[in-house]
Amino acid sequence: MSDTFPKWTNKLPAKVMVGAILVGTALTGGFWYYFTPKYVRVGYQPIQPVAFSHAIHADQLGVDCRYCHNGVEKSWFSNIPAASTCMNCHAQVLATDPKLALVRESFKTGKPIPWVQIHKVPDYVFFNHSVHVNRGVSCVHCHGPVNKMDEIYHAKPLGMTFCLECHRDPGKNLRPLDKITDLDWSYSQDAVKAATMAKSAGEKYVHDMKVNASQNCSACHR
Repeated sequence: MSDTFPKWTNKLPAKVMVGAILVGTALTGGFWYYFTPKYVRVGYQPIQPVAFSHAIHADQLGVDCRYCHNGVEKSWFSNIPAASTCMNCHAQVLATDPKLALVRESFKTGKPIPWVQIHKVPDYVFFNHSVHVNRGVSCVHCHGPVNKMDEIYHAKPLGMTFCLECHRDPGKNLRPLDKITDLDWSYSQDAVKAATMAKSAGEKYVHDMKVNASQNCSACHR
């Protein structure tokens, strides 16, 4: 019986090394590609076809979120406004500004502006905007301080942990319904006092509005 290794084993170290390099390259490439903000979402800020500033419209001018996103109180999704909504103002304001050429074209032709979606959850996750908005959850809780953003970016993780933290203790994230789109509103400027007031008021909202934040898998995974 021979005590020597087969000839093919002479090439084994080289094959192992090449395989390790290929696997390592694939893993590095995968992490580099899929762990960018576009895929993990937080920090994702794509360039939009029209430079729309929420800081100007929602903060400086005080336009209510629901003027543009007018389906958010009655629909599972928050709609993107049609060009006709924009033109309610911009038929007079900055009517010939070249930055709004695409808006005017969309209004005339009916062809939608190709906005790039920013906030997104996996396809298997069901989220209903109207249920949350009508139970005291403000836009700012999930989308961050939108009224301070010149360009919208993905501010919150919107993952299962983020959602469950709220579903387990919803009261601290609830506010009066007439303050839902007042994105600067808070219970108090003092952090300790605010936390106490939020907890007390939140418990009342949970009771009065019959908030039943389900922790069952089927509530979101459908």
